[in-house]
Amino acid sequence: MYGAERQQLLVQRARRDGRIDVTAAAAEFEVAPETIRRDLAALERQGLVRRVYGGAIPVERLDFEPGVSLRDQTNAAEKERIARAALDAVPSRGTVLLDAGTTTARLAGLLPADRELTVVTNSLPVANQLAPRNNYNLHLLGGRIRSTTLASVESWALDVLRTLTIDVGFFGTNGFSAARGCTTPDPAESAVKAAMIAACRKRVLLADHSKYGDDQFSRFAELAEIDLVITDDGLDQAALDELAGVDAEVVLA
Repeated sequence: MYGAERQQLLVQRARRDGRIDVTAAAAEFEVAPETIRRDLAALERQGLVRRVYGGAIPVERLDFEPGVSLRDQTNAAEKERIARAALDAVPSRGTVLLDAGTTTARLAGLLPADRELTVVTNSLPVANQLAPRNNYNLHLLGGRIRSTTLASVESWALDVLRTLTIDVGFFGTNGFSAARGCTTPDPAESAVKAAMIAACRKRVLLADHSKYGDDQFSRFAELAEIDLVITDDGLDQAALDELAGVDAEVVLA
C-alpha cells in the first residue's frame, strides 16, 4: 500500500471512530508505529487531524475553534467546488454580502470581473481580495477583529447592518443541521451573522459536508431562514433525508 492510500484510510478511520490509535493502526496496516506517526504528522500539516498523545483526532471534533489557515486546508477540494457552484447565485449587478469564512473567501476570489456589484463584508481576507478590483464597490464593516476568524464583530458592525438591505448574502458556518440550524462557537460573531441574515433578501449557505450535525454553541439562523444550501456530495443518506424536510433548496457540488 502506498503512503497516500494509507493516509487516506487513516483520515477515514479518524472521522468514523473519532480517534486514531498509533499502536492499533500500526498493527492493522502491518507497518511500524513510527510510520503511522509520520503519516499523522503529514495529515496534521494538511489540516486534517490534530495529533494527541498516542494518536490523533480529526479536526472536525476539536473542542476549540480552528484558525483561518487550518480551516482553509480542511476539505479544500470540496470548498472549491462549493464556491464555484455558488457563482450561479451571484447577480450580474446589485448588492452582495460575503460573510467571513474560508469558503466565502474562495467565492470572493472567483467573482467574475464583468459584474457591477456593491459588496459588503466583515471579512479581512475577503476585503483583501476584492479591494484591488475597480469594478466592485467594496464596503468593509467595522468593529473588533476576531483573530481566529479575521472577522469584524460587535456594535460597529451591528449598527451598520441594521440600516442595510442587500440582494444576496453568502454565509459560512461552523455547523449546520436540520434540527439546530446554522451555528458558530462565538456569540459575538453569531450576532453579526444574524444581523446579516436579517439584512439580506436572499440567503445562501456555503458549508461542506463535515459541518453537518456539528452543532455549535450559538445559533445565528434556522435553516428555514436560508433559501439555498450549497454543500458537497460527502453527505450521507441520513443527512440528505433530514435536509429534504426543510424549506431550503439543497445543491450538492
